[in-house]
Amino acid sequence: MSPNFNRLKKANNNASGYLFSNNDLKKLIIPLILEQVLAITVGMADSMMVASAGESAVSAVSLADSIFILLINLFAALGTGGAVICGQQIGRREPEVACRAANQLLLFTGSFAVVIMALTYIFRPFILHVVFGKITQEVMTSCNTYLVIVAASIPFIALYNAGAAIFRSMGDSKTAMYMSLVMNGINLVGNAILIFGFHMGVAGAAIPTLLSRMVAALVILRLLLNQNKTVHISLPFSFHFDIALLKKILGIGIPNGLENSMFQLGKIMVLSIVSGFGTASIAANAVCNNLASFQILPGMAMGFAMLTVVSQCVGAGDYEQVRYYTRKLLCIAYACIAASSVLIFLALPMLIRLYHLSPEAAEYTRKIIYAHSAGAVTIWPLAFTLPNALRAASDVKHTMLLSILSMWIFRIGFSYLLGIYLGLGVFGVWIAMEIDWIFRSICFVHRYFGNKWQKHKT
Repeated sequence: MSPNFNRLKKANNNASGYLFSNNDLKKLIIPLILEQVLAITVGMADSMMVASAGESAVSAVSLADSIFILLINLFAALGTGGAVICGQQIGRREPEVACRAANQLLLFTGSFAVVIMALTYIFRPFILHVVFGKITQEVMTSCNTYLVIVAASIPFIALYNAGAAIFRSMGDSKTAMYMSLVMNGINLVGNAILIFGFHMGVAGAAIPTLLSRMVAALVILRLLLNQNKTVHISLPFSFHFDIALLKKILGIGIPNGLENSMFQLGKIMVLSIVSGFGTASIAANAVCNNLASFQILPGMAMGFAMLTVVSQCVGAGDYEQVRYYTRKLLCIAYACIAASSVLIFLALPMLIRLYHLSPEAAEYTRKIIYAHSAGAVTIWPLAFTLPNALRAASDVKHTMLLSILSMWIFRIGFSYLLGIYLGLGVFGVWIAMEIDWIFRSICFVHRYFGNKWQKHKT
């Protein structure tokens, strides 16, 4: 057992010397799953509330959110870079360096987010008229309203994501869960008041989003000022960039950010394809995105857990534990995704009625969810949870290149082939997505069973 571990614990499986016991994993994973459930549930509730204003409103929010999801994924990637460095430093028993890394993460993320917000406003006409493709004037007007309001929240969601990543690097997923509860609670209550009470439509969905993100960012930064935390904001806070440390963070964050951004950009391009199939296809795609997100949320939560656990094991130099915990977390991911998929499958008829979909959109939704369920319980964890073990070991360039290649060749290329040229429409787009999953899973499993990824520790 490596002497570099900050703490040695005895696992409940009777194997001594493991860094995380079963109880530790439970305390880490359950809040992560609850946080993801909360986020997806609120997203579904938002869509249902907006649906009361008609399919055009649902389509507008879906289109505009595709831009914000792109940005959120970018900031989450930067947070991952900071979290991996912090976790590895905790594993090496160097909390002072971890605190400096947290400071640099917050400083860079906040500065970068302000620039991104400004660019979003500047290029708003391009987004509306070019990126979103051919949409009706009603949908475009609603898109513009939502975009203008929610763009102001970009710096706040960026800082919140960075702060949440820092807490997770310490194994404290409960704080991030509570903050998500506050943020989503404000959003949900605000939506109910403004959409149903004041009949503000799309604006009623956008304003609470802005307010909730402002509150979440300010509170999580306040919590990180607690000097008793293993990783905290050092005081006095330095507004100077530590180039050497920032390079380590960005060495993970930039490839991961490029991967996430290209992934979401590809989804936007696919969404542009879907928009050409008509309003029913756009609405069905939006609803399926919400339902599909619920199916895979345990795998997403396990991905966050993988970053925390594996990065600390890598920092301690114990790759036997890395492989042990990777297998264990993957098994948990498979079991939980199977359970969530069965739940969605059984509730699908009721959910379709709640979304007030037209018969055409409802039929699309059923076919897509059936196909997605099959892929989620067999392929998804290997394609998306497993790579986080590689990222936690700083093997980010390989995962980036492979993911980008797979996105452009399979998800986008086959969306055109199946959706347009073979006439399968929005259903063909989702089948192309699962072809992408298959390629990713094969490549990542092959990489994991090798040992090159073990040589990238920062």
